Amino acid sequence: MSAPMEVIVSTDSSSPLWNCSVMDVHSGTSLVTYRGGNSSARGLTLLNQDFLLGAQLGKNFIHVWEVQRKDQMQQKIVCPGVVTCLTASPNGLYLVAGIAEALYLWEVSTGSLLAVLNRHYQDISCVKFTDDSSHFITGGKDNLALVWRLASVVQLDQGCSAEPLHVLSRHSLPVTDLYCGLMGPQARVATASLDQTVKLWELCSGELLLSILFDVGIMSVTLDPCEYFLFCGGSDGNIFQVSLCSQSLSRDKTFQSESDGNQVFKGHRNLVSCLSVSMDGTLLLSGSHDETLRLWDVQSKQSIRCFTQKGQVTNCTIMVAPANMLVPGGSPAAPLPRFHRQLVSSQQAEGQDSGDVCLRLGLNTQEKEETYLQNAEKLFSIMTAVTDKTVCVGGGESSKVRVVELEEEVRTLKKVNKDLYQFSSQLLTKP
Repeated sequence: MSAPMEVIVSTDSSSPLWNCSVMDVHSGTSLVTYRGGNSSARGLTLLNQDFLLGAQLGKNFIHVWEVQRKDQMQQKIVCPGVVTCLTASPNGLYLVAGIAEALYLWEVSTGSLLAVLNRHYQDISCVKFTDDSSHFITGGKDNLALVWRLASVVQLDQGCSAEPLHVLSRHSLPVTDLYCGLMGPQARVATASLDQTVKLWELCSGELLLSILFDVGIMSVTLDPCEYFLFCGGSDGNIFQVSLCSQSLSRDKTFQSESDGNQVFKGHRNLVSCLSVSMDGTLLLSGSHDETLRLWDVQSKQSIRCFTQKGQVTNCTIMVAPANMLVPGGSPAAPLPRFHRQLVSSQQAEGQDSGDVCLRLGLNTQEKEETYLQNAEKLFSIMTAVTDKTVCVGGGESSKVRVVELEEEVRTLKKVNKDLYQFSSQLLTKP
């Protein structure tokens, strides 16, 4: 059996020939290209080792390619809005997309939309799963990073609203990127922000472990596999290496190069949009808005190879090549279903998918259901609390009109709030 082969997978904002390209990490040889459109930042993910998904830049759909059929797009997933970030669970069972300030969770095997989470107040900028698929973390322009327990979201009753396990709220400006380490619920999470800080958190408790202050806004962040070093991509084009093995016990630090194992990688001329480290921790891949990809030797801090792109680099990662990617004639283990745009409860109410069976695991972890008598007493108390009988008898149409007016007012207020927030953020970050 041959050893796993690592490849570079990258996208840029304006390539006319292909959307995504795959190169050998050691030789730089182009292996595969996938045609059609351009993928947005944080919008590229590998699903179940069989499909490559890319969120179209500025559009409301996701490109889907079978990894071994590079010359043809197999299908498109139409979404309710422009996708700002995208990821798939490592076990291949769930797909998560950020659309404006809402998070959409699909079950891959059926295409059912299981949940729409509305806990962020501004657009979601990044989302990542833990390596065991038990939790996922979201970061947004509202300065917040939220930790979600997947089982709680999937098993949620439709009448309830999901709440995050932890709210990481120490950033003062939008979160630009995040990285989740290994060890499942015991992992450490790094978040980067325009407030010129990178913060390291403990996932299980939500506790802040370390905060590092830089001279510039940080646009991307990653850890090496052993979690000895933290790599941070700056808005000035520099990449900062922070040692996590220093003897200092202070939780708040200011980055100083050439001290405590800290180093700076210099070569990019514009902001560093994405970072990735090889499996053995010896190579660092960076993508920048200066339209280049660079491969670095971590130990010497030297740029080994530079790849010129056609536009600003939006995604780049080093990954193990899927088994089917370089094998002609292969096929996915199972085809992708049609992904729905409505929640499961709405589809069932319209008579769709009437033959589906809803299976919920871990009933012993759910709250005890109310008895029939308790439900009857609650319904009776609600009925007796209504004093305005016209609402139930003759006010049906007027109530509907009023609901539509209120919904329109809420949309207007959200837009005003978003515009004010963007204006204030631009003032604060103006050099």
